[in-house]
Amino acid sequence: QVHLVDSGGGSVQAGGSLRLSCAASDNALLSNCMGWFRQAPGSERAGVARLNPGTGITNYADSVKGRFTISRDNAKNAVYLQMNDLKPEDTAMYYCALVRCGTWYDVGYWGQGTQVTVSS
Repeated sequence: QVHLVDSGGGSVQAGGSLRLSCAASDNALLSNCMGWFRQAPGSERAGVARLNPGTGITNYADSVKGRFTISRDNAKNAVYLQMNDLKPEDTAMYYCALVRCGTWYDVGYWGQGTQVTVSS
């Protein structure tokens, strides 16, 4: 059983930055592909960034390319999402999840979510 805990959300003004963290209960992050997703009110959950720890390959949604960076720290069993130049449209609940490598399909393990609110 894998437990993921999201943290780091908050309220910022447009142009600001936040770093989200996802901590895992065991070494799951070392060998599993990870993704960050977000869901705004009235919208479906959508993939934002994903990371393949085996290849180091990262992928991003077009809306966040150049502004968001996904990374991991094996020693801390954590995955991060650095978000820069935040925009009001980035406002959403953000979740980390284990994903099937090369896809946005989750494999059933999600964090509880952390709220990001960006004001104009």
